[in-house]
Amino acid sequence: MAMKIRLARGGSKKRPFYRIVAADSRMPRDGRYIEKLGTYNPLLAKDSEQRVIIDIDRVKHWLGEGAQVTDRVSRMLEAAGVIEKKQRANLKKGEPGKQAKARAEQKVAKAAAAAEAAAAPAPEPEAEVEPEEAATEAPAEETVAE
Repeated sequence: MAMKIRLARGGSKKRPFYRIVAADSRMPRDGRYIEKLGTYNPLLAKDSEQRVIIDIDRVKHWLGEGAQVTDRVSRMLEAAGVIEKKQRANLKKGEPGKQAKARAEQKVAKAAAAAEAAAAPAPEPEAEVEPEEAATEAPAEETVAE
């Protein structure tokens, strides 16, 4: 029988409450368990003593029996000092998602198009000609007004 120390969800909708239980790994998450080892209430403040309550002696007993610990419960036990901390490497954490990569590619393409447009000499001389024409027309209008 493969034993697990894991969380079993209770509480109502949008108000989670978890029991830390020792259960057969083949049983449903919220189903039958062998022993309740503690509770976890994520709605309480992180510094609250009532947020995580664990019966450490019983956890050590089940670990001695060969029970495996889920990742979330192992983090709680590491914080309590029951088990040693594991080195974890989340290699994909800093990597952007698919849509973010697509947006970045579009931004690079637009920047390249803008750089090509700025490098093209044809539009610049036309822009310089128009202000000169406007300057020659303006003094003529002033003389008529006088």
